[in-house]
Amino acid sequence: MNRQRIMEVVNAAKPNDPASRICDILLSILIVLNLLAVCLESVETINQKFGLVLFYFEIFSVSVFAFEYVLRIWSAADNKKLKGESPLRKRFNYIFSFTGFIDLMAILPSILPLFFGGIDLRWLRVLRLFRLLKISHYSSALEDFFSALYEERKSFFATIYLLAIALFLSSSLVYLAEYEVQPEEFKSIPHAMWWSLITLTTVGYGDVSPITPFGKLVGAFTALMGVCTVALLTGIVASAFANQLARKRQMFEAEVSSALEDGVLTGDEVEHLNSLKENYHISDEQARAIINMLSNNRENNENKPN
Repeated sequence: MNRQRIMEVVNAAKPNDPASRICDILLSILIVLNLLAVCLESVETINQKFGLVLFYFEIFSVSVFAFEYVLRIWSAADNKKLKGESPLRKRFNYIFSFTGFIDLMAILPSILPLFFGGIDLRWLRVLRLFRLLKISHYSSALEDFFSALYEERKSFFATIYLLAIALFLSSSLVYLAEYEVQPEEFKSIPHAMWWSLITLTTVGYGDVSPITPFGKLVGAFTALMGVCTVALLTGIVASAFANQLARKRQMFEAEVSSALEDGVLTGDEVEHLNSLKENYHISDEQARAIINMLSNNRENNENKPN
C-alpha cells in the first residue's frame, strides 16, 4: 500500500472505497468506546472492579491513535490540495492544523504521566474527552457550525453585544437595589453578574434572587431581555444552518447542471458528483431527485417549439 493510498484510507471515506469506510467506522467506534471508558473510570466502584481492563483498553486505544497520527503525518506529504508545497511543508501544515492538534490531544493525556508523574488523573480524564473531536475527521458538523456562524457573524456579534449591554446594565442595577439588604449575595457588580447571566439565559437556579421592589423590577426586565436575546441567538444559528444547507444544495445543483450540458453523465462526472454528494451530506434520494429534476427540465426546454 503506497503513501497516497494510506492517505485515502485514513481520511474521510470517498464513495466506492470500502477500505476507507471500514477504517472510518472502526475508528469512530473506538472513539465512542473511549468516551464511555472515561466516564466509567470516574465511577469508583467500576474503576476498582474493572480498572485493569480499562487500563489495557487505554493502552490499546493510545497505540491505535498514535499509529494513526504517525500515518497521517507521513501520508500528508501526498496531500493534493496543497499544490506546489514541499512534502515537509505539507506535513507541518497537518501538524499545526486544527485536526492535527486534535489528533495529538488524543494521545497526549496518556503520554504526559510518563514525564510528569504528579499530574491529577481527573484532569487527564477530562483531556481524554478531546478524542470526541476526532470524529470531525469523518463529519463536517463542526465545520458547518463555524462556517454558518462566520456567514452570520455580523448578526451574531450584534446579538452578543446586546446581551453584554443587558448583562452589565442589569447587574449594575440589581447591585444598587440589593446591596444593602443582601450584602453577601450582591456584594459587588461582578458578584451580581452571576445572577444576571443566569437570569438572562433563562436558567434561573433560584439560589439568589432580588427581594426589594426595585430589584424585582430589574429581575423582570432582565428576564424579558434574556428571552429576546436567547431567541435571537437561536434564530440566527438555525437560520445560518438552513442557509448553509441551501447553499450546498445550490452548489450541487450547479455542478449537476454543468455535467448535464451535453445530455450525458460520464463515469468521471458521476464519480465527481458522488464525491460532492458525500461532502455536502446530500442523501442518495435527494441527489437522484435533483438529477432527475434537472434532466427533465433540460429535456422539456429542448422539446419546446422555437
